[in-house]
Amino acid sequence: MRKLWFLTTKIGGMLLTLLIASVLIFAAMHFAPGDPAAMIAGPNAHEETLAAIKNDFGLNDPVLVQYFNWLMNVLQGDFGRSYVFRSDVMSLITPRLATTLSLVAYAGLIIIVLGVGLGILAAFQEGWISRSISAATSVMMGIPTFVVAILLITIFSQYLSWFPVYGTGTGFGGVIKHLTLPAISLACAYLALVARITRTSVRGEMFSEHVETAWVRGMSPRYVIPQHVLKNASSQIFQVSGLTLAGLFAGTAIAEQAFGISGVGSLLVEAATRQDVPVVQILTLFMVVLYVVVNTVVDLINAAIDPRMIQGGSKA
Repeated sequence: MRKLWFLTTKIGGMLLTLLIASVLIFAAMHFAPGDPAAMIAGPNAHEETLAAIKNDFGLNDPVLVQYFNWLMNVLQGDFGRSYVFRSDVMSLITPRLATTLSLVAYAGLIIIVLGVGLGILAAFQEGWISRSISAATSVMMGIPTFVVAILLITIFSQYLSWFPVYGTGTGFGGVIKHLTLPAISLACAYLALVARITRTSVRGEMFSEHVETAWVRGMSPRYVIPQHVLKNASSQIFQVSGLTLAGLFAGTAIAEQAFGISGVGSLLVEAATRQDVPVVQILTLFMVVLYVVVNTVVDLINAAIDPRMIQGGSKA
């Protein structure tokens, strides 16, 4: 019963969050400066043309009616038509989605491998190793993505010529080579966050009562560390790693712009600059949906790993 209540609460909360997010996104775009009809018809359109466009697109309807129609269209897979590119929004997103997903996957791999690895190393290695990792991650967390991108381009592209600056390349090797610097710039701050959370979680478990009891009982470190320390710390590490991966999509815009990558993030920046409302609405909603869904999935997996979350959630 507790498991069913926990699952229902999580899914219900996710759906409510998505509904509220859709309202806020539509409202923000609806009340933004500019006339959508003028964007569609052009700057020199006559009043009759503007009136006809507003009538065809339902722009004269009350705002609640416009929102309901937009939401129903989205749920049916109709994402609207771009004002600027004069094509379906989905046809603009589809070719770019694979590039963004590849970039996010690459950056996520760097974050998980190096972030968790450095965090565990800092937790178990006292002295200069732990202090060095802590200092490095503190610096990494404070450097914006675009600054990291500039540094990487200057060092590894201009001076060393190890990696290309623009584009996505062709073939698996070409894609990896082109996405390495963007992935590193995107992962830098998140990697530092995961490393610090991992270090804190592991060290917290190392000095917990049940671990100290295991040491007193003379258990082998080969058993205590994986079964008591790392296993108990894995819940918090997994949660922050999952949230980090979900948040990567919002950061792709900066990395893609800096390295000239034609992805979803760069499309969002271009659409926002040119006031292409339908594109901005769908891409913003797409990123919110990804974040909320991933967050919910992480919570559900975490609950499966640590059943105490279900018990605590049911009491609340």
